[in-house]
Formats: sequence, C-alpha cells, structure tokens
Amino acid sequence: MSSINLKEISTRAPEDWDKDQKKVELDAILEELDELQNLLYAESKHSVLIVLQGMDAAGKDGLIRDVFSRINPQGVSVTSFKVPTKEELSHDFLWRIHKNAPEKGMIKVFNRSHYEDILVTRVNNIIDDVTAEKRVKAINDFEHLLSKHNNTQVLKFYLHISQDEQYERLVERMKIPRKMWKYNANDFSESAKWDSYMKCYEDAFNNCGDIPWHIVPSDQNWCKSYIVAKTLRDTLTSLNMQYPLIGND
Repeated sequence: MSSINLKEISTRAPEDWDKDQKKVELDAILEELDELQNLLYAESKHSVLIVLQGMDAAGKDGLIRDVFSRINPQGVSVTSFKVPTKEELSHDFLWRIHKNAPEKGMIKVFNRSHYEDILVTRVNNIIDDVTAEKRVKAINDFEHLLSKHNNTQVLKFYLHISQDEQYERLVERMKIPRKMWKYNANDFSESAKWDSYMKCYEDAFNNCGDIPWHIVPSDQNWCKSYIVAKTLRDTLTSLNMQYPLIGND
C-alpha cells in the first residue's frame, strides 16, 4: 500500500463529475441497496461493518441518513462512539468496540470507531506513541479476525473535508436552529489542532491499511454519499449471495 498524504488528495468531487447525473445514479444505487440488504439478511452468511471517521462536521450523521434511509431498519444499526464511560475505561480499549461488531446478516455502521483511540488520544496526549503502536497492532488483529474468520466485510471511510469547509459548517451550528443541537464549545479548539489530527490520521491510514481505507472527498455532500453508497453496493454484489430455498438449512 502506498503512503497516504491528505494534502495531496482533493476534498472536492472530480471535475468531470456531473452533480445531477451522480444524484440520478445514487438514487438507483439506493434502490439496489434495499434489495441487497434483504438478500444479505436472508442468506445470513456475511456481515458488513462500515467504519466512518472524519473531523468534526465532516458529515457523518448526514451520510448515514442519506445512504441508509431506504434500507429496512431491521437489517442495519448504527453505534456512535463518544468519550468512553467509566465502565468502558475499566476494560481494554477494544471491549466496547468488539461487542458491537455485526452479526451475520447485518450491516453495522460505526459513527467514529476504534480509531478514536489512536487519534484523539494521541492529539491530546492521553496516550504516548508506544501505546499507540500497541493499539495499532491490536486494531489490525481485530479487523483481521472479523474479515478472515467471521465473513465480515470491513469498509473504512475517511470523510475528507477542508479546514475552511469545516469552519463554515461549525459556524452554521451557531446560526441555524435545526443544527444548534450539534454545537460543542470544544469544536473550534479541536479544529485548531488540525495539523496534528492530519498527521495522526495519516499514521492510522498507513499503519492500519491491510483492509484499505477509502478517502472520500466530502466538501460536497452529494459526492460523499455517492461514493460510500456505490462502494457498499459493489461490495455486496461481489458476495454473489443467494436466497435460501425451501427445505435447505
């Protein structure tokens, strides 16, 4: 895997992409996902774990709404990982993660994930580099366990926005009533650590890349949703799933 440098990757859609055309394509993909999820659930031989990472205001919540709103809610679930509780801190850092891994037939979305434990913890000097290296190995082993021993398709997405776009979105949270609930006084202070976050993200991509990362241009919401939905559709299609027949166990 080649080294990832976020400064070299655009946060916007390719110039030759037509917004209206991609929206039409996205609509068709979402229809396909509804059927593919039903097939995944019925066959119950595979599961899907979708890992969403990104800076504050990268659009994780909106992406989940846009891509999964047409899927049967019985077949998809979302877990948001916030600051660990006292109980969670009393266990190893993957304890709260592993118990939320998807069972066969299910799509599980992690809104933030185990990667927070080598990102925000490093940026804010909660752990040192030696501890981070140990956690990197544990993360790789964990993802290998899921993918190689439990038929779990692990899809990892980094929602790549520019710092300017993030600032605009954070300001919106202070001005638009329906977005004010997302406002956090610490958002701007964390944004000031942008360069440190980018370095830690690059370290995560380059050291936890056995299962590849998808770096998703996310300044434009339509582009972000299209890429994630298409990747999920293509992954599910590649499984060549079949509906169980009557009388077959």
